[in-house]
This record gives sequence, structure tokens and C-alpha cells, in this order.
Amino acid sequence: MPETKVIVNLSNRHIHVSHDDLETLFGKGYQLTKTKDLIQPGQFACAETVTIKGPKGQLEGVRILGPERKETQCEILASDVFKLGVPGCPVRESGQLEGSFPFEVIGPKGSIKKERGLIIAMRHVHFDPEAAVRFGVVDKQIVALKVGTERGAIFLNVVCRVNAIYALECHLDFDEGNAVGISSGVMGEIVQV
Repeated sequence: MPETKVIVNLSNRHIHVSHDDLETLFGKGYQLTKTKDLIQPGQFACAETVTIKGPKGQLEGVRILGPERKETQCEILASDVFKLGVPGCPVRESGQLEGSFPFEVIGPKGSIKKERGLIIAMRHVHFDPEAAVRFGVVDKQIVALKVGTERGAIFLNVVCRVNAIYALECHLDFDEGNAVGISSGVMGEIVQV
């Protein structure tokens, strides 16, 4: 019988920045300030925040997650699309930016208009290869996630991401977590579909 239980952590809106964009936003030679390691190896929350601007509004205090990325991308919540004025903002896996929306990033030393990179993150589970075998899943496989709380639900369209650098963890966003009344650290159950 494959394993099914996985820790679920909630992700708020956040941004990953490239080296060049970091320097534009915060100044030449600027280094990110790590405040907290995340479960995924090498990933961390930073002290730095920026403002994300869309056609109709803006979101202040959007946290940067490190380390620097090859390309800047911002992951928002579905409930943010109205405030920003970006209806139809696509649901994508992190790094899958084809067809993503343009946005503006405002930092203390400058701002940048990005032609792409604004997405709603697809719910997903990180697996290292050994965990993937134990759970009986493969990279890019779509599964469901059962959350058995008082307001429990089964989330469909959860993508499995398998990589040797990953640690076993499921990511839902705050909208999804709030809908079922959970906070980070609860256990969910992978359901094969």
C-alpha cells in the first residue's frame, strides 16, 4: 500500500526576484536578508518586501523569497486579482511563465515593469525521488489532496513535483487554507485520481 499522509503548509502571496531586478529595486550590490529557512532546502523568507502594482490597484508588503531566481515571478492569491485588476490571471506551476501576466514591482530604490511573471500558483506537492516511490507517484502526475477538518474538502488538480533537491511537503495558498479552516502544519492525504 502506498503512503498517503503529507504535511500541508500554506503559502501567502510572494515574489521571487532576479539579481538584476533586486539591484534595481534595492540598489547596486544589495543582498537579501534571510529571516527564516523554509522546508524546501535552500529556500528562505526574506526581510525585504515590495509593492506589486496592477492596472487597478496594488498590494503592499509582498515578501521576497530567496534565493535569487533566473527570472522574476510573483505568485498571488486568487482573491488578489480583483484588487490588482488582473482577471484571468493564470494558474501555473512556479517557473512556468509562458502566458503569465505583466505587472509592476516597486521597491525602495526603484521600480520595474515586467512583461510577464504574474501567476496564481498551482497547488502542488514536493517529493524527493524516494518519497515519490513510497507514494506511488511520478513527476507532473495530477493527484487530489483530502483535508479532513470540520470544513474539510478534497482539492483536485494537485501537481506532483519530483526532484532530488525537494523535501516532502504540500503547498496550498492562504485562500485554499482559509476555505477549509486550516493553518500550516496539518496533515493531508494524497488521493490517486
